[in-house]
Amino acid sequence: MPTSTARSTQFLLERFSPKQILSFYAANRRINLWEGAVSSGKTIASLWAWLTFVESASTSGELVMIGKTRDAVYRNALQPLMNYEIFEDLSLQVDYNPGAPTARIFGRLVHVIGANDVKSENKIRGMTCVGAYVDEATLLPETFWDMLRTRMRAPGARIFATTNPDSPTHWLREKFIDKPEVRRSMKVFSFELDDNIHLTADYVEETKRMYSGLFYRRFILGEWCAAEGAVFDMFDRSRHVVDILPPITRWLSLGIDYGTSNPTHAVLLGMGSDGCLYAAADWRYDGRKAQRQITDLETSERLREWLGSVRPPGTRERGIRPGMVAVDPSAASFHAQLRRDGLAPRPAHNKVLSGVRILMALFAADKLRVHSSCKELLKEIDGYVWDPKATERGEDAPLKQNDHGVDALRYAVKTTQHIWRPQIDIPLSQADREDERTA
Repeated sequence: MPTSTARSTQFLLERFSPKQILSFYAANRRINLWEGAVSSGKTIASLWAWLTFVESASTSGELVMIGKTRDAVYRNALQPLMNYEIFEDLSLQVDYNPGAPTARIFGRLVHVIGANDVKSENKIRGMTCVGAYVDEATLLPETFWDMLRTRMRAPGARIFATTNPDSPTHWLREKFIDKPEVRRSMKVFSFELDDNIHLTADYVEETKRMYSGLFYRRFILGEWCAAEGAVFDMFDRSRHVVDILPPITRWLSLGIDYGTSNPTHAVLLGMGSDGCLYAAADWRYDGRKAQRQITDLETSERLREWLGSVRPPGTRERGIRPGMVAVDPSAASFHAQLRRDGLAPRPAHNKVLSGVRILMALFAADKLRVHSSCKELLKEIDGYVWDPKATERGEDAPLKQNDHGVDALRYAVKTTQHIWRPQIDIPLSQADREDERTA
């Protein structure tokens, strides 16, 4: 190991777990992959291995660091290298300005590349690479990964990659990890949350409590598992449904899922004095059940009339003015009507899986509750299931049926996360952190 990154055994044992130490000494194959649970230490181990490699890498090829976006590479890899105390004086050997296309590590030029769609492979065509660091490999397009492998043609070229587990039918699992002829050219290091011996017991237990079901198995146990059954399997009516609301310190939002042939459903979200989010009330109009479709103007009038009738808990007054009206972004004409009527709507954050994971994490942490008057919303929560056909394709997606109230709740919660997150801390996957930044 080169002298500047080599450290005594005592130094390593103080800062790394035995599994981390083993992994960066053994990362000597063409593809080296650290996969497993959140906060398990896989990223830090992979970065140490990457530093060691860059310091001694051949100058006959290019060095690249890749993630879903350049900002993701900065936050998840370069920023820890520059600031994390575990790397001590080595942080002085890493130079990068956020957003820039290149960095310097040990004086070597390193290209920083975002790969967020299938066209991204064009960014590395023609390159001859000797080393690549890939942040969250499962978030990259398969075409980009395939192109990257063809670019690793300098002598001694290596890929260092990290990822959380995904579906067992994800291309990275099916075509690489589980394929014997490819696996021979790989080293795969698997981590569980409990492998990180430097975390406090309180932190570990709190993190475990915040996940359940599918994402507990993936993000805590480090398993590659399929989405099946109930989405909100952590939802417990005895804990999450309330008959009496606490004082609401802030009415955060009104989430609206707009429908023409389908129901229009609105959910009112507030921050309780106990530090929890509350789906405090909801409104729904189903044209099919009523056997009459209504116009955007009529929908707006009825919605505003309902808002004016809602009584805040602990008061005799009526009427709520939510801080934000988050509306299905595809409902352009309804946006225009609400704007004319003075409600100032904004397009809701509409990445389905990201929003669903936020709801799951809040329910698991017992930080989101629903008032018992929201009967249609509660029915939908109970019946919200994973789509088996999407699972067969290796995707995670809820079944698109009876979901209008859940969509409205998702809009209300996800679109206001920049407001409530400072008070309610829940764990996020890398994909969710990226979505949070752009929400």
